[in-house]
Amino acid sequence: MDAAQRLSTICDEAIPRLEKGGHVAHATNPLDYAWSHHEQYIQQWGGLGAKTLLLGMNPGPWGMAQSGVPFGSTEMARTFLNIDERSLLTPPNAHPKRPIVGLSLERQEVSGRRLWGLMKTLYGTPEATFSNIFVVNHCPLLLLGERGQNITPDKLPKALIEPVLEACDDHLREVVNILGINRIVGVGAYAEKRARRAFNTGKTGPGETANGRQIKITACWHPSPASPLANRNEGADWRENVTNVLKEMTG
Repeated sequence: MDAAQRLSTICDEAIPRLEKGGHVAHATNPLDYAWSHHEQYIQQWGGLGAKTLLLGMNPGPWGMAQSGVPFGSTEMARTFLNIDERSLLTPPNAHPKRPIVGLSLERQEVSGRRLWGLMKTLYGTPEATFSNIFVVNHCPLLLLGERGQNITPDKLPKALIEPVLEACDDHLREVVNILGINRIVGVGAYAEKRARRAFNTGKTGPGETANGRQIKITACWHPSPASPLANRNEGADWRENVTNVLKEMTG
């Protein structure tokens, strides 16, 4: 929780510069306004012994932006992750078309419903899930354009976003060290790339922590409905890909 709060502070300080840069119209921080949800996520599920970390990119407007949980489809946050709803305040700089409703939001983030639904299928209970895996987003900021469209960090000028991403790399290294993680699965190619950068490794091969412990790094397909791979065969191919990657990583 201390590591998340340190990252949150850095992101809050970066928001005015990101918005002034002209590439992001609205940047908001769920680790700030939705901390009461994120705190529950860490308290309940952050210490059950998982050694595999699933690494996402950044929040979407219907997921973590509302629930404070990575890939946080509000229904899955309530019913599977057992997050109790708290009253959340919409940040003053939020996009007017993307108000913060919280866990009562009816619209479901497809990526979150897919990811947590698969974890439920594979492991059965949240306790069993988090004894095997933990999930973190690399960057906690929701980044939106003028029309309310989601902007991913890789679409921003490096000079603008890199200071934030370097802080996110520091946070990732902290999480890995705190939990004793030895395997990182990037959910999508971008997340794998950031993990490899954080642990000073090339396109293949393991990374290494500050104390010399090796970290195995790979990727699975992203569950986004914008991805043809995730939608193929009504999602069956995506589920098979993620399942096989998790089996390989733990085998």
